[in-house]
Amino acid sequence: MADGERPLVLIIAFMLDAAAGDPAWFPHPVRGIGFLIVKGETLFRGIFCRKIYSTRRERTAGAALVLSICALTFVFFQGLIYMARYFGRMSEFAVLVITAYLAISPRCLRDEAMKVYGKVRDGDLPGARAQVSRIVGRDTTCLSMEKVIKATVETVAESLADGVVAPLFYLAIGGPALSMLYKAVNTMDSMIGYKDQRYIDFGRAAAKLDDLLGWIPARIAARLLIISAAMLHFNAGNARKIYKRDRFNHASPNSGHTEASCAGALGLMLGGDAYYGGKLEQKPVIGDELRRAEAFDIVRAVRLMYVSSVIFVVIAGAILAAIYCIMR
Repeated sequence: MADGERPLVLIIAFMLDAAAGDPAWFPHPVRGIGFLIVKGETLFRGIFCRKIYSTRRERTAGAALVLSICALTFVFFQGLIYMARYFGRMSEFAVLVITAYLAISPRCLRDEAMKVYGKVRDGDLPGARAQVSRIVGRDTTCLSMEKVIKATVETVAESLADGVVAPLFYLAIGGPALSMLYKAVNTMDSMIGYKDQRYIDFGRAAAKLDDLLGWIPARIAARLLIISAAMLHFNAGNARKIYKRDRFNHASPNSGHTEASCAGALGLMLGGDAYYGGKLEQKPVIGDELRRAEAFDIVRAVRLMYVSSVIFVVIAGAILAAIYCIMR
């Protein structure tokens, strides 16, 4: 991809996602990556752990899976781009845009969050619990309406970093194939990066690599949320305060950053204890409860997410364009 095309790919891919989202009929590559992860787990557990089980063998098997999925993903999409080049520049550009578009998901995140909002607004607690279970990992059957709202806000804030800013960041610095490689790592983390008995060792490499690749984007996203809070006339001062104070109040080295900024901007207390697989996990809280959560907080969180995303696209596009002009 020519350097001059990269800002255009970034902007057009974002606009395409905003307009179309992820069509249900389209064979999204993440499904293919998920299929490979499932098959790869069986393969590498069989190779490394079939006869002798040990922590070292489990970790080696997991690392082999991560390396294989990353290599296959990058080679496939880079190869697809190279193949398209033989059909002309327009074909190559179209593949670049479509690949980049499939790597980001702000519209999908917005749609899922707004489905929860619809149930909460209508007072349908069972429906709200069922809907929020689609986007969170915790048990939702016993959540109150307020906790459903907070869980949705947390997910929107966290997903701004790993579902929007991170793939856009890697798209900007390395192109669509690198963005898809990040998407593969994030998918592996969501599938095997758990600390339960089955995955605590096997999923270690996926979880650590996801933390590493998400480190810079999470901190960028947190600061974008503070800027967005000011632009939307939310509580930017409190967002800055809570970010500085509570950004490490999370088991993840990255998730607490965006959750803290969002909690401060909305004046909510997020985090806290939650059930996973019927087991209570004690967690620190993030933010101060300046008021009770309400249904419209989901809409506010979505607005923060979208404004932050647009700011990133504009800034990244401008930097890439400036670099191209200087390097010509």
